[in-house]
Amino acid sequence: GRFDIVDGQIIPAPSALVGHQIINRRFFVILDAFISERGLGELLYAPLDVVIRRAPLRTRQPDLLLLSNESFARMDLRAPIEETPELVIEIVSPSNPRRNVEEKLGDYASIGVPECWMASGEAQTIEALRLVGGEWVRTALLGVGDRMASRALEGLEVDVGGFFWGRVGWGKRGL
Repeated sequence: GRFDIVDGQIIPAPSALVGHQIINRRFFVILDAFISERGLGELLYAPLDVVIRRAPLRTRQPDLLLLSNESFARMDLRAPIEETPELVIEIVSPSNPRRNVEEKLGDYASIGVPECWMASGEAQTIEALRLVGGEWVRTALLGVGDRMASRALEGLEVDVGGFFWGRVGWGKRGL
């Protein structure tokens, strides 16, 4: 199952909802094709631990993360990730409220992750954040019909709607 370790304590994450999984898959399919075509690194997905610190142990499991080729080459493929991702993507859902994501953002900032996207299936938006001087700065808040660009994925330009279904919300018939 998915969980983070915060100061040595296991914090279980609730099972992902169907909508969350669909959005996660769409992000992976679209971004992995772009990354693979250009040889930019490796796009990985949870459950996969990123070590924030060893003592007391703190790990996070972003929904998706990008490791550069250089970082990936240094990794031990049999161990948790101790390299800093170039990009992390968190899918915010009713089971993963913004408060929890804020704590994760603090951890990602502490290891120097330069870019983070927070995707909301409910609002069908992507909030792009850039780490500047140790603080997160919003660089864009994009919705369906807007074009997504990224410093971590130079040359990427994709319609945000491609990551979401055409239905709004997380209800029975929506995401």
